[in-house]
Amino acid sequence: MSLRGYHDMGGQAADRVVPVEHDYALWEKRVDAMMVLLTSKGHMTVDELRRGIEGLGPEAYDRLTYYERWISSVTQVMIERGQVGVAELAERIAEVKARGSAA
Repeated sequence: MSLRGYHDMGGQAADRVVPVEHDYALWEKRVDAMMVLLTSKGHMTVDELRRGIEGLGPEAYDRLTYYERWISSVTQVMIERGQVGVAELAERIAEVKARGSAA
């Protein structure tokens, strides 16, 4: 019986990973900066980030990109910690979408 999670691919047969340098999108840089700020100020731990990513479920984990997993985890942890409410988050998302539509 294996206790391996679906995200844990260590030791399994796989194709060679070819590292490719690329530019990060602005939103990816912002997610990274947000994690630096949240962890440095004690609002979140890297362990919480990892727990959130590993708890996404196989479908979401496979569908989301690296930083999409990060922001999903950050969002969940901030809600769990009471740092942001679901209604407040929905309101902010609506504001951002409205700004995007106006542009």
